[in-house]
Amino acid sequence: MKVFYSSGGFLSDELRGFYKSDISYVKTKQLIRKKDVKINGKRVSSDLQTSCGDEITVYYDGEARELKVLYADENILAAYKPKGENYEDFAKRVKAEYHTAEPAHRLDTNTDGIIIFSLNAKAEEELYAAFKNRTVKKFYTAEVYGRPKKSAGVFKAYLFKDAKAAKADISPTYKKGYKEIITAYRTLEERENSTVLEVELITGRTHQIRAHLAYIGNFIIGDGKYGKESINKKFGARSQRLTASRIIFAFSGGTLSYLDKKEIKL
Repeated sequence: MKVFYSSGGFLSDELRGFYKSDISYVKTKQLIRKKDVKINGKRVSSDLQTSCGDEITVYYDGEARELKVLYADENILAAYKPKGENYEDFAKRVKAEYHTAEPAHRLDTNTDGIIIFSLNAKAEEELYAAFKNRTVKKFYTAEVYGRPKKSAGVFKAYLFKDAKAAKADISPTYKKGYKEIITAYRTLEERENSTVLEVELITGRTHQIRAHLAYIGNFIIGDGKYGKESINKKFGARSQRLTASRIIFAFSGGTLSYLDKKEIKL
C-alpha cells in the first residue's frame, strides 16, 4: 500500500505520474476497476477527476520482476514485457524459464505489452509466416495529445527509416526508399486535452504508430522523439504512453490451427 497527494487531474494520470510512468495505462485501469485505489478514504471504480491535495491510497507495489505469462501451451507462450526493459533482455529472461522460447516479434524498450514466443521449431516456422504475412492482428493502446478529426479511421502513408537519425520520416505520397504504412484506430476515451486510442497495425514498420500518429497531429504523450517535450512535461509523462494490449491469431491450417481466432489481451 502507498499513499500520495494529488496535484489535480485524472486519477489514471495521477497514478502514472506517481509511479513515474513505470505503470501502463492498462494497469491503471485495472487497479481502478478492481477498486484498489481510494480517494480521501473512499474506494473508487472509475477514472475520476481529482483535486489538488486529495489523498490517494494505492494497493499496488509495482510490477513484479517475475515473468508474467498471459498464455502458454506446448507450442507458444505469450508474456508481458514491462516498460523500460529492452527486447533483448526480456527475451533472455523468458528463455531462462522456457529454454526453447524464441520471440516472434519485438517491442520498443519504452513500449510495454504482449510478446509472443514459439516453443518448438514447427511453431516458430508457423509464427514467423503468420507475422510476416500480417495474418496476426496486433492492437495497441495509445494516449495521444489532442483529438483526431474522426473518432475512428484508417490512415495510409509512406515511411522511410532514417538509420542515422534513428527516426522515421512520413510522406503522404510514394518516394524512393519509402514503404507503405497503414494504421487503423478507434477512440476508447476522450479526455480534456488527450484521447486514448486503440490502434491496429495493418502494416508493421519501425516506429510506425509513433511516427504516423505524430504526422497526423496527435503524437503519443511521453514520446520524446516524435512529440513535444514541453507538452510531455505538462502531462508528467516520462515515457511514451503506448501499450501492446491485444493480439488475435488467424491460422487456417498447420500445427497452430487450434489457435485460429484466439485472442490474447492484457
